[in-house]
Amino acid sequence: MISTKINDFVVRFANVNGTGSASANALFTKAVFRMGVPVTPKNIFPSNIQGLPTWYEVRVSEKGYLGRREGVDLMVAVNPQSMKKDYADVAAGGFFVYDSSKPLPPGYERTDITHLGIPMTELCNAQYSDARQRQLFKNIVYIGALATLFDIEFSVLEGLIGDQFKGKEKLIEPNITALNLGVEYVKQNFEYPLPLRVERRDLLGDKILFGGNSACALGAIFAGATVAAWYPITPSTSVVDAFAKYAAKYRVDPDTGKNNYAIVQAEDELAAIGMVMGACWNGARAFTATSGPGVSLMNEFLGLGYFAEVPSVLIDVQRTGPSTGMPTRTQQSDILLAAYASHGDTKHPLLFPATPKECFEMTADAFDLTERLQTPVIVMTDLDLGMNDHVTDPLTWDDSRQYDRGKVLSADQLDNIYSNGSAFNGKWGRYLDVDNDGIPYRTIGGTHPTRGAFVTRGSSRDEYGVYTEDGAAYQRNVDRLLRKWETAKELVPPPVFYSAPRLGDADAEKAETRPVGSVRDGVIFFGTSTDSSLEALELLEAGGITLDAMRPRAFPFGKAFREFVDAHERIFVIEQNRDAQFRSLIMIELGTDASKLISVLNYDGMPITADNIFRQIRDRV
Repeated sequence: MISTKINDFVVRFANVNGTGSASANALFTKAVFRMGVPVTPKNIFPSNIQGLPTWYEVRVSEKGYLGRREGVDLMVAVNPQSMKKDYADVAAGGFFVYDSSKPLPPGYERTDITHLGIPMTELCNAQYSDARQRQLFKNIVYIGALATLFDIEFSVLEGLIGDQFKGKEKLIEPNITALNLGVEYVKQNFEYPLPLRVERRDLLGDKILFGGNSACALGAIFAGATVAAWYPITPSTSVVDAFAKYAAKYRVDPDTGKNNYAIVQAEDELAAIGMVMGACWNGARAFTATSGPGVSLMNEFLGLGYFAEVPSVLIDVQRTGPSTGMPTRTQQSDILLAAYASHGDTKHPLLFPATPKECFEMTADAFDLTERLQTPVIVMTDLDLGMNDHVTDPLTWDDSRQYDRGKVLSADQLDNIYSNGSAFNGKWGRYLDVDNDGIPYRTIGGTHPTRGAFVTRGSSRDEYGVYTEDGAAYQRNVDRLLRKWETAKELVPPPVFYSAPRLGDADAEKAETRPVGSVRDGVIFFGTSTDSSLEALELLEAGGITLDAMRPRAFPFGKAFREFVDAHERIFVIEQNRDAQFRSLIMIELGTDASKLISVLNYDGMPITADNIFRQIRDRV
């Protein structure tokens, strides 16, 4: 007898890329969401041409666990290429839904799962005459079947179809017809609903379902960005696509109809970051978006931005490397590349969002930080966060917020400097540190007709921007940049801390900052490892293993980060790359003994699971 699971299961759709399955599968996710139940979708698609296997995995969790989970409770397998593996991936006691228009070949005789054959092709061939419609509506047929099997309210699907095709009403009826084909077949041929069921709840409040790339784009809009230059690369392209959509709505002069923004597709990533730095140097707020290969090409300009102190924002949507790697798989593998991009002694502030809400907020914050610090700032997301929908808190903005343009001198201030002397002793210098925070004052071209001019160069210069190869002047300059780095530690977002007891609170947004060092061992995780890490901590706690936890949200590491590391005998560092890059960053920056930092790694291109984290830590405690 299969036990009933209410709002607690995993469904995986196995499709063929380019067959229109993505929108149908998303319909399932949105239906669960509208029934008030937490849900997490993962779109797993190929980087090559149409016709290759693609998967869409959905976790339904009444407890609010939003990380990926191991095991598949119900598989919808409509791709012959991957069906053998899809069949094997169904957990014992699970369900295998397939197109029974043709019988299953030999080898599909498992007795520990339930087979549910639905003649999807036959049903569509009988209903529709157009070949493309037959293919597209086959996906809708299995959504209708699942709605009945899972006891999802049909009115919810009707509402979603109506929303999806608003303005294209003629498409609503055939889609509803396709849903009903699946519904009626299940009602006439199977016992329903299944032991796996969706029951309406009110667990989401005002939360939304949103993607990280779109959230980054909105963050740039609200931060006042008017320039985007980029070269298309998966998985970051949709950041600029979304920015273009939002800019067309919010960056158009209402009186003249003229665009108040510029979006430039450059010839390559190096040109893109150069355009961004040129725009920022000239006073605009500008950004680019890319992934690991693009960051590699941008290294030269990132070094210029650091040394010449030119603001710019870069959104790095990480993917699996090295080289081309797996462009449509996720990793946290650009950490060291981004932190120390360029040659010589170079360091860049990094921001690590964990949710679409944080993508929005941290992108907006990046524009203030880059101008306050006069250095490139990199927002480190990844494919999982950027290209998948996530349950997140609403994106909110304080309309009274003022942009932090940093130490930008006005024409009056320049006059005062030269007339009164002040801290500049009568002569302004672009690279003078009069406040001892490592940050000089800058000017924007055209501010004053005769004062505030300087030469921007990537070669060594003195405090007044004059070229020199004098070693003492060079050393004074790079030491000042190090003072700026210390200042940055106080300006970037602080870590979030979690301490026991934690059972029953899997929501990272509810975590409070608490004193560190309450137990012997600690754990560090960041970005998209967060949800699975919090779930794993609950699993460990239930097994008698209690850990303090810290979620860094930025680099450089400040005082609170160091205190957490110093307060624990051992620290497990959870990250999604092979070479333990974040662990290395801690060792480099804090000088922490390597034996103290224990790596918990995942680098197969799929989001890390709580089960994986639990096993790795349990076996080492």
